[in-house]
Amino acid sequence: MNRRAFVPFHNGEAVAWSALAALPFSRFREAVLTAVAGGQRLAAFFGMREGRGRLRLVAVLADDQNGVLYGLRTLVEDSFPALTPECPQAHLFEREIYEQFGVRPEGHPWLKPVRFELPDGPGAGRAALNGTRRASAEENPAGNSGSGSGSAASVQEAPAIGAADFFAMHGDEIHEVAVGPVHAGVIEPGHFRFQCHGEKVYHLEISLGYQHRGIEKVLAGGPHPRTLYQVETASGDTSIGHTLAYAAALESLSGTRVPARAQAIRGIALELERLANHIGDLGALAGDVGFLPTSAQCGAIRGDFLNMTALLCGSRLGRGLVKNGGVAFDLEPERIAELKRRLEKGAAEAARAVQLLWNSSSVLARFESTGILTRQQAVDLGLVGPAARAAGLFRDVRHDFPGGIYALFHIPVSTMEAGDVYSRAFVRWLEIERSIDFIQELLAALPGGEIRSEPVRPLTANRFVVTLSEGWRGEICHAALTDARGRLARYKIVDPSFHNWPGLALCLRGQAISDFPLCNKSFNLSYCGFDL
Repeated sequence: MNRRAFVPFHNGEAVAWSALAALPFSRFREAVLTAVAGGQRLAAFFGMREGRGRLRLVAVLADDQNGVLYGLRTLVEDSFPALTPECPQAHLFEREIYEQFGVRPEGHPWLKPVRFELPDGPGAGRAALNGTRRASAEENPAGNSGSGSGSAASVQEAPAIGAADFFAMHGDEIHEVAVGPVHAGVIEPGHFRFQCHGEKVYHLEISLGYQHRGIEKVLAGGPHPRTLYQVETASGDTSIGHTLAYAAALESLSGTRVPARAQAIRGIALELERLANHIGDLGALAGDVGFLPTSAQCGAIRGDFLNMTALLCGSRLGRGLVKNGGVAFDLEPERIAELKRRLEKGAAEAARAVQLLWNSSSVLARFESTGILTRQQAVDLGLVGPAARAAGLFRDVRHDFPGGIYALFHIPVSTMEAGDVYSRAFVRWLEIERSIDFIQELLAALPGGEIRSEPVRPLTANRFVVTLSEGWRGEICHAALTDARGRLARYKIVDPSFHNWPGLALCLRGQAISDFPLCNKSFNLSYCGFDL
């Protein structure tokens, strides 16, 4: 991207809406494709209605290497040439735009619903639910096609399932396995459609959106008194990660300064959230291969880390801790001492439990070379978080776009190269060790002073801000735009799972179908974080 033509801004920096480059669509498309080809990525891409039925498209590009963001905007009518054929990162974003507004990205290879919601806007009707078409493997660079090898299999049309079509294969000994959306376990709804030849998976298509809650829609017109509670449940196991991004957006738009002590407590809470989920995932991975010693121990240790968050604020999930302008609860010396004691105990127990995993040859035999996602695939799909770092990408908001306490206290980025289940598991372990060190360092040097700025100021009119936080699954992106009255005209949330679900589908190709539970848990993505 030509930096002279487009104004960069930083994570959490509010800019005038007019500062975003307003381009004709042809230049907009060219700018996005050029930027992505040059190493930037789509952090967000969304639409918003603007007078006379026109749709405003907004793209947020992240330049990880230089730690800056770019915002571009354009206007379209009933359709626009899709970016997806040349930029797979746009795949789900364009499907979402079509579903929500009925504006068609022409040339998109697989234009099926993302969340099964009715689109907005004149003439949209049910087009986004019924206007899909069949695409071949060659047409689909985003990794959502089914293909076989030799004469045994071919891609054919499949009948519609409700409002959604699925890719299908036909041929000798080809079979289809459909799982969900209702599952045997107590988990959220999601449908997985496997196209197999024998035990080998040729294609996995993942269909989500069964519990679409419309969170972004209710945020418009805010902030309201209950807005923070709605954001806390955007993805329930990532309450701290999402509320940090939301609070940072409002604080930037209102010019509210967050005290240093509050920033430190926020950082401690975010890393405790990471610890609880990472250790839980390692235990679940152990359970998936029948290695019960680590599975049982990690389940208990996860509870200990959750209880450390409860020590901060009374909620094991961190609900009610983050407030606009700071935090709601302080850490007095007695609780600091207790948190240090619990953290030291949890670190020692986690090390013992996880070392059992790495010392088991049978476990390593199941983890290594299973569910490989290459570095290039991770780049093409715009993956984030441990899944991206396990494939060799040096990508972490805490390093690339540091905000809050992370601008002063740094955490090394943990990476692996193989992109398999083992790499995704080991990156989690490295992050556990480094998060523990980070919390211990903060507790030893906790800044003094207030924990919240009062009073909280109103939002500034006609401003745009993008806030990024590194949740335990990866980058959380919130984009907010205020109107002339200083209310939220548009609020966009991109959970890391939105980027990473296609990566799970892709890593199953060529694997045995029995490897799916292991691959699935190695990503451990959010259904509700996707179903916003």
